[in-house]
Amino acid sequence: MKATLLLICCFVTLELFAQNDTTVVDISKDIDKKKWSNDESTIKVFYGQRLINAKTVEVLHKGVMAFTVIHTFGDIAGSNGGTKNFFGLDEVSDAQIGFQIGLSNRFNVLLQHTVGYEGLRHFYEAGLKYQFLKQKTNGSPVSLTAFGNVVSTGNKITLDSNGIGAYVSGRENSFLSASDRLSELIQLMIARRFGNISLQLSGTFLHTNLVIPGDQDNLFAIGGAVRLPLSKKIFIISDYFHSFRSQESADLWKSRGFTPRDIFGIGVEILTEGHVFHLNFTNARDILENRFLPRTSESWGDGEFRWGFTLTRNFTLFKDKKNK
Repeated sequence: MKATLLLICCFVTLELFAQNDTTVVDISKDIDKKKWSNDESTIKVFYGQRLINAKTVEVLHKGVMAFTVIHTFGDIAGSNGGTKNFFGLDEVSDAQIGFQIGLSNRFNVLLQHTVGYEGLRHFYEAGLKYQFLKQKTNGSPVSLTAFGNVVSTGNKITLDSNGIGAYVSGRENSFLSASDRLSELIQLMIARRFGNISLQLSGTFLHTNLVIPGDQDNLFAIGGAVRLPLSKKIFIISDYFHSFRSQESADLWKSRGFTPRDIFGIGVEILTEGHVFHLNFTNARDILENRFLPRTSESWGDGEFRWGFTLTRNFTLFKDKKNK
């Protein structure tokens, strides 16, 4: 149902704003006075590097570093929510601290640490982000960006009765080698801005080196995202992901008491003088794509959605001499 609503919103937006694609200057120009590009035709599709759960097609300019803090709380409603845990604010689902650095105007590197929700935890992520196309008024009609990462967990290994590392069927931390700790993700994002409204589609491939017996190690997912303006500094943001899971994998997780769910998030983006702030609501407990795509089982209909926030601050590490 949520996927249908998001797709309807996307198609309605296409019809309403296809004839109104003349916005060149980013609507946040009153906030960021620096002119990073000499190309006046370039259109900034999104303001930040992330919406709720989805990354965006945007990349940082050369010499810029983004410091990001993401935090999600417990369930707002349902059997685990309500007044007994102050609508989720007394609990922590996940947290992430990350850095993204622009090595060029198209190529970024990411280094992030994520706590994780349950099962495996303490994830270290190294990622690369490259923008192939930038939307322009007299050029490319879309922005196209690729992202890839390698994630390793710092979780302790399963030990046998003699205190020696051992494989135990059904446990994610039964590592026999360093590669068992890894997962790899590749994502291709395409987006376009129609007037002041931005739309994005994301195709994702995730490989997890070690999975429990019966689960799938390769997973495909598709996502959609939208950003709608309420004012020059306040926006409604939303994203959605559907994972193409095998029936064997779905049956496995159901037998363990988990029903795989699609991921839906909605929130508010607020632009300030120095920060980008997001107030998020999502059924995903995990922040990291490598975890929430295969492991989300919470349902909006059962009240299993939670508060969260994303806070981003950009810094200049070094000046780009070609683009003062």
